Amino acid sequence: MDLYFRIKENGAVVFRLDVENRNRRLEMIPVAQVNLRSGEIRVQGRQELSEEERAEIEAWIELRRAVLDQRDRDRLPNLIEALNEAAHWVQGKAPDAVIEETADAVLMAMHDLRSAIVRRKAERLEREKG
Repeated sequence: MDLYFRIKENGAVVFRLDVENRNRRLEMIPVAQVNLRSGEIRVQGRQELSEEERAEIEAWIELRRAVLDQRDRDRLPNLIEALNEAAHWVQGKAPDAVIEETADAVLMAMHDLRSAIVRRKAERLEREKG
């Protein structure tokens, strides 16, 4: 049997897929909850996991953590690209009404980001200095 992972904020609900039932329909049987932060695998109800299923879940946890780590590493480079594209759009194609509706929120978000970056750089310099 195969497992399906319904991703949620901090992990997943794990389903066992069953197509070998009397109705020949795909059934999704909830078998476990996964917590990515702790690595905990909580079996649902009276279900039991085989060694192979537990190994598959543990492999999924490793892979999912790697995917999320890569997303975090890509966050600022993607933001830089998005800001450049937005600047080009605002300069040429953005309707005045959209700029009017969103300008203050965008400027505040950019100010907040700048403050956070400056603070982090200052903290790093202080650690290196002392």
